[in-house]
Amino acid sequence: MTEPISVTALNQYVKGLLDRDRLLSQVLVRSEISNYKVYPSGHHYFTLKDAESSVRCVMFRREAARLRFRPENGMKVVVSGRVTVFPRDGAYQLYCNQMVPDGVGELAFAFEQLKNRLHREGLFDPARKKPLPAFPDTIALVTSPAGAAVRDMIRILGARWPLAKVLVIPVRVQGVEAPEEICQALDLVNAADMADLIITGRGGGSMEDLWAFNEEEVARAICRSRIPVISAVGHEPDVTIADFAADVRASTPSNGAELAVPHQQDLRDRLAHLSVRLEQGMERELRHRRERLDRLKTSPFLQSPLRTIQEKRLLLDYQQQRLVRGMATCLSGYQQTVGRLAASLEALSPFKVLGRGYAITKKQDGVVVSAIRQVKVGDTLSVQVSDGTITCTATGKEKHRWRKKS
Repeated sequence: MTEPISVTALNQYVKGLLDRDRLLSQVLVRSEISNYKVYPSGHHYFTLKDAESSVRCVMFRREAARLRFRPENGMKVVVSGRVTVFPRDGAYQLYCNQMVPDGVGELAFAFEQLKNRLHREGLFDPARKKPLPAFPDTIALVTSPAGAAVRDMIRILGARWPLAKVLVIPVRVQGVEAPEEICQALDLVNAADMADLIITGRGGGSMEDLWAFNEEEVARAICRSRIPVISAVGHEPDVTIADFAADVRASTPSNGAELAVPHQQDLRDRLAHLSVRLEQGMERELRHRRERLDRLKTSPFLQSPLRTIQEKRLLLDYQQQRLVRGMATCLSGYQQTVGRLAASLEALSPFKVLGRGYAITKKQDGVVVSAIRQVKVGDTLSVQVSDGTITCTATGKEKHRWRKKS
């Protein structure tokens, strides 16, 4: 019987067996990601699973930094790495050194993934696009100073609009350092207010060559630029993330230069056309003014000013007569109306009734007597007739028999 060993020794022995196995030193596994987590250390921990089994995996920070896309739970991937045991836990796991999406190229998948994510954030919203200046004074070219693209842009800008100053901000446009240099150049032009317009880009190449313009940090630098940005990357079929983020996308660097400035000959033609239109307009206006002056020369007022004044005086006298007649007619109508109203008022006057033999009887307090119940025998009454007032004392009262008793 062999001697007992420690758990650590057992795990180390199993680890040694796995490490010496050439098949397990570099395996390819196609499966689905689950439980994906990124720790503050930069290491990525996840599980690969299929319908029946699962295996724990780790991708250290150095290898994870080379990923072109963001792994997500449920994503189908192909990973490569070595299988060994972590002695502390005694569990075997897959140490991944590469990971690519299953079924599509890594770069193509990373491009679509980043494009969709930035689109959801609103970075490509047309509402945030800035208009290009019509006549830029200074144009900054953020590109490689050694490529053919920068020479084409300088030549086209000089031929189309020589009034514009062109500043070349040299950066790498390919390689690991390129994205950071492009971002720094864009921020520098904005911070120093060096230009009215920025063109960034490069000539054609493979997707790998153009990848600097597909990096997230470059897209965000373009979006935060206060100065309008034209993205001019590659050839006509090439499309990058920078194209979506920029204010204007040019199909090529040469096209970017054409979009940046007007053509001086087009402007000369436009000015010549406007000059002709101005001359024609002035001629029409002068002709109309001459015709009007000729009509004024033959007007009766200019021919005989005094006759016109006399005609106006006659018209004034006629209007005065009409006013007087109208006022007289109006006053006559008002007088007749007042007469009718006065006659109606007089007919309703109580004094008119007194003239026909009636009288108004009042008590000493001024209350008009309208019924015998208001008067007691011995009350002093005043009787108003048509020509005065009679004071008398009530010696009796008699109720009319034809009145209904109240």
